[in-house]
Amino acid sequence: MSTTTKSTTCNGEIEEELKNALSFKQFDVVSDDSDHHYLHSHNNNNKKDGRDCIIAPSSQAHKKIVQEWRILEKNLPDSILVRVYENRVDLLRAVIIGAAGTPYHDGLYFFDFSFPPDYPTRPPHVYYRSHGLRLNPNMYANGRVCLSLLNTWSGKKSEKWNPNESTVLQILVSIQALVLNEKPYFNEPGHAMLGRAIWEKKSQAYNEDVFLLSCKTMLFLLRRPPRNFEVFVGNHFRDRADSILRACIAYMDGFVRVGYYENNNDIDGSSSSSSSSSVEVSDRFKASMEKLYSELLIALQRSGASVGNFVERLKVEKRTTPSRAPQVVLKKKKQQPGIAKKVIWKLKKVLGVGKSKAGVGANGIVGT
Repeated sequence: MSTTTKSTTCNGEIEEELKNALSFKQFDVVSDDSDHHYLHSHNNNNKKDGRDCIIAPSSQAHKKIVQEWRILEKNLPDSILVRVYENRVDLLRAVIIGAAGTPYHDGLYFFDFSFPPDYPTRPPHVYYRSHGLRLNPNMYANGRVCLSLLNTWSGKKSEKWNPNESTVLQILVSIQALVLNEKPYFNEPGHAMLGRAIWEKKSQAYNEDVFLLSCKTMLFLLRRPPRNFEVFVGNHFRDRADSILRACIAYMDGFVRVGYYENNNDIDGSSSSSSSSSVEVSDRFKASMEKLYSELLIALQRSGASVGNFVERLKVEKRTTPSRAPQVVLKKKKQQPGIAKKVIWKLKKVLGVGKSKAGVGANGIVGT
């Protein structure tokens, strides 16, 4: 294939991706449910191998779910997208975009829903696609989501699922606002109240861990995005690449507290409000972030993001930063005496000191 043909093909693929990205809907009905968690889960509400939906079209559950679809289609905030399945009315997938001002900013968090046959008497089951990472006290590595509205956490009666009033939209907005918040450390029962210095310090350390895990989640999603969201994931990270990488730099350099990066920060992460003072960041976070930054940069570049400035910065840093690799000590070979040593040896011989204890130092100076 000629270079011209390759270029034309590549441009055509890019144009097609841009077209798909622009037409990507917040809510849509799709057919491919093959990677949905509850399709083969032992918790699914369906018979046999999970391929058949037992919610009959004439049932109250079916009518309620279709009503939920209409609510979602009309009322979803810009930061939440949903896909439902034409052959599996009992399944749903949603993604929440992490909010600015939180350690979840610019991240994508996917949730799989499964509606029980007696819905809405019972709330839906919700599974967080965690990739084995726990980045919130309410969201476990095994996918469990603890929330009063789901009846998976103890809470006031008014906070629990109400068959007559509660909706899927309420669940999604609650996860976004109450769970993926500015200081998730305090979501954990038993942690002290906001304000005291010792607890705020622990909260900041927790935010460091959260952001690291969020970056790891980005890598997983870039490598293998969930079905029906491939175009959205690629487009999202291409659009947010600059902000994500700038935030990484700002946090590593201590210009901004982790979770508080804003798009008006410059390439070094500094701004008029934060450049005058540095923020304390743990050495552990810096070391982990340095490694993740390089991986993110490569992954974002492969996705088609414009990251040229960041690539050049990384090259400069590698050239100017001393290598941390352990030095290898080579055994020195016995060398022939240099000219200076030969001259000194002859002088000693002429002066009759050749057999004395005097010797030639490493720097070529006679010593006693």
